Amino acid sequence: MSGPNREAGQGKEERKKTGGGVINRLKARRVQGREGSASSQSVMAPVTEQELRGLNELRPEHILGLSRVTEQYLCKPEDNIYGIDFTRFKIRDLDTGSILFEISKPCSEQEEEDDESGQLDASAGRFVRYQFTPAFLRLRRVGATVEFTVGDKPLRSFRMIERHFFRDRILKSFDFDFGFCIPNSRNTCEHMYEFPQLSDDLIRLMIENPYETRSDSFYFVDNKLIMHNKADYAYNGGQ
Repeated sequence: MSGPNREAGQGKEERKKTGGGVINRLKARRVQGREGSASSQSVMAPVTEQELRGLNELRPEHILGLSRVTEQYLCKPEDNIYGIDFTRFKIRDLDTGSILFEISKPCSEQEEEDDESGQLDASAGRFVRYQFTPAFLRLRRVGATVEFTVGDKPLRSFRMIERHFFRDRILKSFDFDFGFCIPNSRNTCEHMYEFPQLSDDLIRLMIENPYETRSDSFYFVDNKLIMHNKADYAYNGGQ
């Protein structure tokens, strides 16, 4: 799960841009991994991060061949030639409706102040650190609502592949299609995550080893990688 790398909380309400689109709830069209195993339909030829770095263009099939979380970003911020900007992110329990996490990107004035004070770095906006309580690992269905704006170019076949790992073990891979997004629009969608059932031993290890659970979120337009976000997770909150 990835969102704006900013302080959690309710953001200032913003008006939708002219021509803005709204995308409904999205279920993963294919998933991979259940405590480390992959479905036969999603098995790809194994590939290493180093091998991918030697390619000029990365496609979904390359990413699906990775067997571990990446250590570095596989594309540059300037590869986002479509001006995609994630502005709001919320996680909720789909069974109870309770909000588990919410974050909004600050106004442009605050961003300018951060830039002038030298607080921004190369990974700004591309990394999020989460801390949840142990109960999060028992959830079955979670909704992640994301709001994003699009620049002057249309988005064709906008797709996200998100892969979750504990250490070098894949937990699950999610694959979502955003579809087509018109230029200069503000869009909102909710990704519906159905989590695998984890063993008690694995849950204990994930709680005892904060931030060793990590994820990569890869974004493609026309099957070309244009954004890569990362996150890590702790499940020892409230202890």
